Amino acid sequence: MPVRASTLSGTDFYKKVVSMNWQQRDSVAVKEIFAGNMPSFLAKFERVKIEIKDSISGKIINAYIFVSIDYLCIGTDEDWARVPLTPMSAQQIADRFHCFLPTKKIVDEIYKSATVKLSPIPMYAFRDSSITMWQHHLMIEGQRKTRKGLIAGVKKDIILTDRLEQNSKPNRVAIYGWHKLDGKPIQPVYTGHVNWYVDYSHGVRLIYNKVLINNQWIHYEDVLNDKALRKFLCDEVLCNCFRYSFKS
Repeated sequence: MPVRASTLSGTDFYKKVVSMNWQQRDSVAVKEIFAGNMPSFLAKFERVKIEIKDSISGKIINAYIFVSIDYLCIGTDEDWARVPLTPMSAQQIADRFHCFLPTKKIVDEIYKSATVKLSPIPMYAFRDSSITMWQHHLMIEGQRKTRKGLIAGVKKDIILTDRLEQNSKPNRVAIYGWHKLDGKPIQPVYTGHVNWYVDYSHGVRLIYNKVLINNQWIHYEDVLNDKALRKFLCDEVLCNCFRYSFKS
């Protein structure tokens, strides 16, 4: 985490952006995050174990990914708030912090490993407004209370998926997840939204860009490029989406 150069609270962030459009809100959010204005718990990444079975030997092989314990937030330890972002900003932040965005499989694995699993809280009015984003954060916190640790079930994840390349329409965002307490996601993989659309339900989870396999650190792109190892990170056919890129 960068040295903190801003102390804007989560409450004041939402007051500041309340009348801004999505571009302005994203710009302020990225500036604050790059200024280290995040609660200290986001500096801690949680280890998540993933198992696959070797198709030849039948043995179980383990890998470990390291994930942020919550979605991207802005503010101090005393006053912070989760902030939905466009995939453009999410990718920019992931690049800066040597991370990548999750796949569908990673989202599922995080949910299985989470110590704090909350029921999704759908909202229906003014879904893409800053006020609704702020209200949703407060509702999650009211539900979470004092529980700490790797959290899941509170947002749909912005993900990497083959469907981004397969979509005939350019510049899409892919979302998935929002698991219910029975472990089933509300949101299947969906690429119908244009990339500038973001609403209260979207969240950005960072994944450290190196995976620990057999005591070796391997860059996630190399893992995805390996037909055997990619099963640790991806359960799609090609697994060839490494990051968001946007066409003009």
